[in-house]
Amino acid sequence: MTTGGRGGQRSPTPGQRGDGPTDAPLTFVDHIRQDGAVVRWESRRHRKHQRPAAGSTWWAPTARGWWIAVLFAVGSLLFAVGSVPGYADAVGARGDTATYFVGSLFFTAAAYLSYREAVDAAPPALDPTRRRVLVWQPRRIDWWATAIQLVGTLYFNVSTGVAMGSSLSATTAHQHVWRPDAIGSVCFLVAGLLAWYETCHGWAAWRPRSWAWWITLANLVGSVAFGISAVAGYINPVTGEVHNATGADTTTLIGALCFLIGSVLLLPERTEASRAEPSSPAGDDGAVP
Repeated sequence: MTTGGRGGQRSPTPGQRGDGPTDAPLTFVDHIRQDGAVVRWESRRHRKHQRPAAGSTWWAPTARGWWIAVLFAVGSLLFAVGSVPGYADAVGARGDTATYFVGSLFFTAAAYLSYREAVDAAPPALDPTRRRVLVWQPRRIDWWATAIQLVGTLYFNVSTGVAMGSSLSATTAHQHVWRPDAIGSVCFLVAGLLAWYETCHGWAAWRPRSWAWWITLANLVGSVAFGISAVAGYINPVTGEVHNATGADTTTLIGALCFLIGSVLLLPERTEASRAEPSSPAGDDGAVP
C-alpha cells in the first residue's frame, strides 16, 4: 500500500500519477509495509543516494556526487574571488573577467553532472539506463530544477565569455554581457525555488537537522543575491555605464559565498546514512514523480 504527498498536501491512491493541471509536484511517497511501518521515498534523497556512497566524505574522486560538490565549490570560489574589492585592480580587468569565465565553466560542468544525476534517478518506466545527452522528463520536479540550472550556467558562460572582449560597445555590453547574466540569474532563482520546494515538500519548512535543507537554503539565498547583483549591474545600452558596480560586486560576493557553503555541504549529504526506502515512488508500476 502506498500513500503519496505533493508538498505534503495531497494523498493520491496507489499508482496515481497526478496528471491534473492543479496537482503540485510529487516530492515524496509514504509506503506502508505489511508490518505497519511507514517508509518514506523522497525524490532528493533517492537521487542523491542511488548507490552506496564511495570513498570518504572529503575524498571520493570516483563518485559523481563528490565531483558535483567540488566543481560547484571551485566555481563559487572563483566568483567570490572575482568580486572581492581590489581584486580587479590587482589583476586587471581582463584577469578579473577571466576569473568569472573559468568559474562559470566549473558551474556548467557541475550543473550537467547534477542534471545527469536527476535523469539517472528516473523511474524504470522512463528507461534511465539510456544515457542520452538531453532527455525530456517534464513531470519530475528535480528534472526541472537541474535542467533550468544548467541553462542558467550556459547563459553565465556567454555573459562572462563576452565580457573578456576588449573595447565592447555599449550595445554589445548590454545585449551580450548584462542580458545573459540577468537571464542566468533568473534561471538560478527558479531552479533554487524548485529545489527548495522539493526538499521541504512545500514552500516552507524548518528542518535544521537536514543537510538537504541547509544546502537548498544556502543556494536559494545565493540565487536571490545573484538576482540583486544582476539588477545592480544593469548596463546602459547607450552610455555603457553600470548602474551600481559596487552593489553588483557586493551581492555577487554574497551569492558566491552562499553557493560555496551549499557546495561544501553536499559532501556530508553524500555520505550520510540513508534510511531504508523503496526504490520507486509508487511500487513497480513506474509512476513518475
